[in-house]
Amino acid sequence: MLIERVFRSADLAPVDRFDCWRELVGQTHAPLELRSDHRADFRASQRVLDLGAVSVWPTTFQPVCFRRTPKLIRQSDPEGLHISLPLSGALRAVRGKEEAVYGPDNLCVVDTSRPVDIHGGDDASLHTGIGLEVPKALLPLPRNQLDQAAQLRLSARDGFGSLLAQLLTQLARGTDSYQPSDGPRLGTVVVDLLSALIAHTLDSDNALPPDTHRQALVLRIRAFVQQHLHDPQLTPRSIAAAHHISTSYLHRLFQYEGETIAAWIRHQRLDHARRGLADPALRTTPIHSIAARWGFPRAADFTRAFRAAYGMPPSAYRNQADASVRVDASPSQSRTQR
Repeated sequence: MLIERVFRSADLAPVDRFDCWRELVGQTHAPLELRSDHRADFRASQRVLDLGAVSVWPTTFQPVCFRRTPKLIRQSDPEGLHISLPLSGALRAVRGKEEAVYGPDNLCVVDTSRPVDIHGGDDASLHTGIGLEVPKALLPLPRNQLDQAAQLRLSARDGFGSLLAQLLTQLARGTDSYQPSDGPRLGTVVVDLLSALIAHTLDSDNALPPDTHRQALVLRIRAFVQQHLHDPQLTPRSIAAAHHISTSYLHRLFQYEGETIAAWIRHQRLDHARRGLADPALRTTPIHSIAARWGFPRAADFTRAFRAAYGMPPSAYRNQADASVRVDASPSQSRTQR
């Protein structure tokens, strides 16, 4: 599990809740003025996930207005970008005379060096979203492009924005599959995706350093492959065509990944099929159907590949998994009988 801090207003006396949450937001993001009609008995929760110099914070709160004023900026400026992904409810950002509303399909960018009013939530329900804090110094983009970031309306529906939103949502669901040492690595992935998203939105991909551009493209390719694993026609050629690159360039990209693109696709397909064979809910599903579901239309090819990867045929693996489930279930059954 990643290192994280948890705040729950329910753990505090009502009189302390709003001020404690305001202090936490100020430490996580930047000093802010907060106003709310619900401050007398404020309800909020927040988890702050440590990704090295980057932090991600899933949060839920009652309607509130966040104000970053010129005075607060002069007093303290961490020089960062804050990215908000609304999950339920909208965010309304007021920058001078301009106003913009952001929903689940958009990413709202706040520059800690610029004044802004953010109105989150409405009287009908709690607002739920995910915040991302990234120091501007980590983003390998020219200063003039960073200065434009807060004016951008970044889409979370497709491309790099979709990948970033998916990663943030996955982290918000839970981090049990990660070790604390994975935090900085995930932070690097987040920085690469955000840099690529900003550069792409500004139509300035050439401004990205080669390593950042390569990593962002590999991430996009991996997401594409995961979405099309079921398609037996998924090949390096079709992947390259979908991303408007040559097949040879695709192979060069994966030279840095320690595994060829073809080998990685096969590994992903086999792993999904293996999990299907071990799933008690799919016990009556024929093995060849599970294989076909993950891109192996020929049963003989699947059996051969599975045996090479796991040292036994698929049928033996399923029987072994079934036996393990029965053994695990037997103590609870015996306790029920007693």
